[in-house]
Amino acid sequence: MDEYKEKILKVCNESSKNTLMQTLDIEYVEIGENFLVGKMPVTPKVHQPDGVLHGGAMVALAESVGSMASYIFLDAQKYFVRGIEISANHIKSVSSGEVFAKATILHKGRTTQLWDIKITDAEDQLISICKLTTIALPKK
Repeated sequence: MDEYKEKILKVCNESSKNTLMQTLDIEYVEIGENFLVGKMPVTPKVHQPDGVLHGGAMVALAESVGSMASYIFLDAQKYFVRGIEISANHIKSVSSGEVFAKATILHKGRTTQLWDIKITDAEDQLISICKLTTIALPKK
């Protein structure tokens, strides 16, 4: 990975201190021309009572990665980003290891962005598919 991409990932990870992303141990690990990948460990702290990854934790991972991607691919000096809608289809359960969320831009408008976010396990098996709509609002 080149130095520029490493710097972006470092800034993303540093911005997660004292946030939900830190609480869930979400780490941004890969960036490309139109995508961002984050990972989250699957431990008892993100389980539902029957011992599998909680769907809400997956949605939090998806929105965290998609929103951070919006910040990266927009002018963060001029805009702040908010998620305005998210949907998730959970396909498979997972009880341990790590999950990876890859947010890929589907539509990059001046105001709204649409993200496709696929959550997979370490074996690249699909766990959940999410769609996130974000809005870029001008800073005043």
